[in-house]
Parts: sequence; C-alpha cells; structure tokens
Amino acid sequence: MTTLWAKTRITLEMIKWEHSIFALPFALTGALLAAQGLPSMRTLGWILVAMVSARSAAMAFNRWADAALDAANPRTSTRAIPAGLLSRGFVLAFILTMIAVFELACWQLNTLTLELSPIVLAVLLGYSYMKRVTRWSHIVLGLALGIAPSAAWIAVRGSLDLRIALLTAIVTCWVAGFDILYACQDMEHDRIAGLFSIPQALGLDAAFWMARILHLTVVVLLGWFAILFYFGWPGRIGIAAVAVLLLYEHSLVSPRDLRKLNAAFFTMNGVIATVFLAFVAADLWFKH
Repeated sequence: MTTLWAKTRITLEMIKWEHSIFALPFALTGALLAAQGLPSMRTLGWILVAMVSARSAAMAFNRWADAALDAANPRTSTRAIPAGLLSRGFVLAFILTMIAVFELACWQLNTLTLELSPIVLAVLLGYSYMKRVTRWSHIVLGLALGIAPSAAWIAVRGSLDLRIALLTAIVTCWVAGFDILYACQDMEHDRIAGLFSIPQALGLDAAFWMARILHLTVVVLLGWFAILFYFGWPGRIGIAAVAVLLLYEHSLVSPRDLRKLNAAFFTMNGVIATVFLAFVAADLWFKH
C-alpha cells in the first residue's frame, strides 16, 4: 500500500493535476451560463469529477505516449517514466482507471453527455500524437481544453446551444496561443527529433506573432460572446481584465528572452481563467 500510494503521488505530480485550473473555470462558466445561475450540487459535482478525470487521463496518456521522446529531450528527461520512477504499465493502468471514472461521471449526468464522451476522449488522447504529424498540434490542444464549456453546458441542459460553442472557439485560440509560446523552448529539439510545431516550422519571431494574433482573436470573440449572452457591466469588465492580463502575459517573454515562460504559461493562465469565471458569475448574480 505504501508503494501504491508513493506511485500515485508521483503520478499526480507527473500530470500536474493542480493545473486543472486552466480548464475548470471555463467548464464552470459553461455550467453557470447553462443554468443561468448555480446548477444543482449533484450536477456540479459530477461535472467536476468528469473534468478532473478526463484531464488526468489525457495528461497521463501524453506522458505514456511521449516517454521515449521525453527521454531524448534534456528538458523532459527527468519526468517520471523516462526517469524510471513509474513503469509504463502502471501509468497505463492509471489512464484506464481515469477513463472509467470519466465514463461513470458522463453516465450520471445525461444521455447526450455519455454518447459524446468517446469523441471527447478521442480529442483528448489523440492530441498526444499530433506533434508527430502536423505543426498545428497547438490547435488540437486548444480544442482539448476548449471542449470544456460546451461539455459542461450539455451536462447541465442535455443539449447544445451554438452560443456556448463560441466560448469553445475562444478557449481553443487562447490555449493554442500560449502553447505556441511554450513550444518555443523546444524548437531546436523538435527539429532534431523530427517533431512538428509552429516554432520549429516558422521560427521564434513568427511563432510569437501567431500567438499574439490568436490572443487578439480571443479578445475580439469575447466581445461577441458578451453580446450573445447580454453581459452587463461585470461581464464587460471581466473581458477588459482578460485583455489586460493577456497583454501582461506577452510582456513577460520575447523571442530573445524566454526566462519567464513558466510564469507566463502556468501562473498567468490560471489567473486569466479564474478572473473570467469570477466576472461571469458576478454578472449572473447582478442579473438575478
């Protein structure tokens, strides 16, 4: 049992489970908008279980699929599988367990959620192989997180509204932009290993410009989103705050200076997602 607990702890560290905060606020935003307030505690609980288990399965699968690639990259060679801290078999068992928990949560929510769950898993797990075949893998990663608000909406209502699909597009652009920036630190390794990415294909300067364009698109689409959902002043302030935080995020790094990339990638993106949720919740509260 001690060994099992130690391996589980290492697994949770490997998948950075605390970074669920990237997608959770957008899932909760979708749930709040679908319910026009707070969903039932039962529904909210199963949404949280589905989100955390799906992300855990996806992250563990990525580490499992990329074990050989991680071992060849100095930046990632100390990860659990290449470092010998976890076996591929143990990680695979963890993945299958998380998939089972995810399917249970979908079953507990509603029929449409359960029917669409294989598509969600295909996107989440399929991302791990995209870097081997296309430079646009960043978009697939964006979609993997962007599914969250639409999935939460379906979990609450049992149907899909095209308005919430716009938030999926917004999150897709947001995540793709910061993943392009994050990939800049592996540009030379990707070229040697034959992997594809925007920085590897176009260089650092072009990668930074593409990330800026994607994040500008996020701000524009958020304005449209505010109109579709009749945001009042709290929601509009939230969008302005997101725009300022994205600008600050880009000020932390440049093609010539990637030292603060982790601060931009992890800290600021968690803040951006949480701030957006807080202002949407405030907007709904003031309306009611």
